[in-house]
Amino acid sequence: MFAKTLALAAGLTGAAGLSQFPEFSQQYVQRLGGTVDELARSLAEFDRDAAGLGLDRAEALRQLATGGDFGAARADTMGDTIRRHDRLAADLAALTGAGALERVRLATHLTDPDLVQRTWQSYRPAMPVTPEGAAFAGTGFVGGWFVVSLLLSVLAMPFARGGRSSAAARREPTFERVSRGRREPTLRATRGSAPSRAGARLPRDI
Repeated sequence: MFAKTLALAAGLTGAAGLSQFPEFSQQYVQRLGGTVDELARSLAEFDRDAAGLGLDRAEALRQLATGGDFGAARADTMGDTIRRHDRLAADLAALTGAGALERVRLATHLTDPDLVQRTWQSYRPAMPVTPEGAAFAGTGFVGGWFVVSLLLSVLAMPFARGGRSSAAARREPTFERVSRGRREPTLRATRGSAPSRAGARLPRDI
């Protein structure tokens, strides 16, 4: 009974958790698009300033890096901005137009730590009212039930073996007592008793 209750609780937890994936991933994609736009504006301003001096982006970064400690720090920051923009822009391109089921396959594009944290802070769980949400809820329930049931079965295996060994050990003395209490047939008659048939066939002493 306890195992069934625990498996049911795990199934409900899995259903509640996985049913939130469609909405959470959609809000993540929306926030991803806004972040890419912000980074793109920053890079556009940097490129515009560099172009005003007749420099391209690479040359502008090189001059920043050789312009003292502040310039080097500014160059590192801008380099990080460029790399993050390129990575998030690729994620956005992969996720744009993808449905909830397809976003499961593209889950590696939903892993930016800062965006995950910001999305989670503003996220409010909701009931799954769409067919996709219901499908995720059912999958989460089955998955949670199966994982906990399998785990409980594995944990119970040593106790099941111990129970079988104890039962075998309890049966073994019973057979020993029966075998020990059984009388072995004797061929020699005791003194003063009637001779047995085997003794009657033996030759008399002369």
